[in-house]
Amino acid sequence: MTENTRVPTWIHRYLIPITFLTLCPPTVFIFWYTATELQGSFQALFHLIAAQGLLATLASIWLPVFWGSATAWKILAIFASFQLLLMKVVPGKPFMGPITPKGNIPVYKANGFACFLITFVTFYLASFKFHWFSPTILYDHLGPLLGALNSFSLLFCLFLYFKGRFAPSSTDCGTSGYHLFDYYWGTELYPRILDWDVKMFTNCRFGMMGWPLLLLSYAAKQEQLYGLSDAMLVSVVLQLIYIGKFFVWETGYLRSLDIMHDRAGFMICWGCLVWVPCIYTSPTMYLVHHPIHLGTPLALTIFALGVASILINYLADRQRQQVRAKNGACLIWRNKPSLIHATYETQSGETKQTILLASGWWGLSRHFHYIPEIGAAFFWSVPALFSHFLPYFYVLFLTILLIDRAFRHDRRCADKYKTYWTEYCRRVPYKIIPYVF
Repeated sequence: MTENTRVPTWIHRYLIPITFLTLCPPTVFIFWYTATELQGSFQALFHLIAAQGLLATLASIWLPVFWGSATAWKILAIFASFQLLLMKVVPGKPFMGPITPKGNIPVYKANGFACFLITFVTFYLASFKFHWFSPTILYDHLGPLLGALNSFSLLFCLFLYFKGRFAPSSTDCGTSGYHLFDYYWGTELYPRILDWDVKMFTNCRFGMMGWPLLLLSYAAKQEQLYGLSDAMLVSVVLQLIYIGKFFVWETGYLRSLDIMHDRAGFMICWGCLVWVPCIYTSPTMYLVHHPIHLGTPLALTIFALGVASILINYLADRQRQQVRAKNGACLIWRNKPSLIHATYETQSGETKQTILLASGWWGLSRHFHYIPEIGAAFFWSVPALFSHFLPYFYVLFLTILLIDRAFRHDRRCADKYKTYWTEYCRRVPYKIIPYVF
């Protein structure tokens, strides 16, 4: 069963998979070690590499935690089981995802925000109130946790590769004929295991749900060592608001490029299981050993700008959802929305219709919502101030990721909507930054 859904150029076949498979796992452990053992200083890391050599340094960092630890595996097993249980038992309305290229419609249970509150409150009560375990447990075992996650994820992606080849969950599956690329990209669009949706679990209920718990653990560790700083408080609270917003908007995410087009392989699943817990939390991980005191005026200013960025990002996403839910029968910024009623054809030959919104936030640029998203990441990173680069790596990574996603999205839309997309680009000529780009 072969489905050539992407052009198998040599870059896709070899260069991209080899680059990411080779660089991403060691990067995670270098970041963890630099943030926790070297005070976030890449200069100290470079001195270590100069003295020991790159491979010896990497081995000394990675090998002790390569397979994790008994405690780490226990934590991960309990957390994963808890999230799988919540996905099933917490009430939620059925939500139908977008129709796939093969005409399938994924069905989810929309209970993300309730699961987020239950998870957050459970961790807080179990650690801070009932003292079943220390609230610093995730920070204290972070290296072994990342080691266990990496080992598991690499094997899990191999399982998904074979599952998509021999026991797919739907007809939205296939291979390119290049094993390395298929491992990296994935062989199924919507794999399910015992009726649990894999991408919903890895992306939303593990990666995103683990993020806030790590933040609490980082803050608890700083409080234990130095006392809680206002820089840590601002960074953590902004991220908690952002994550809460994500789960309010989870059904919107299930219609995003990550879910609709990217298959369940190394890029998505390993990324959400390993990259997110380390790199996405790295600004706050850095702050653990940097109890920076901003002062009330600066802390409030950063906090207000961060909240504004998160709010604008949410309002932009909500605006598009509202227009599509009401089929354009609503007002956008107190005016009748500028709409393009686009038709497109699925791979099975069915003709479908959708709405392209060309006013409001979506009239400023085709991907305007990326600006406040990058802004939010900057404002929860900037409490670290500017003595080291490490807290800003996530902002840089996110910027590159979203710019690439904007180009990928435009290419897909041009192919899908054809002349309708040409008209949309005429009405909204800027890709991300209005009047600039």
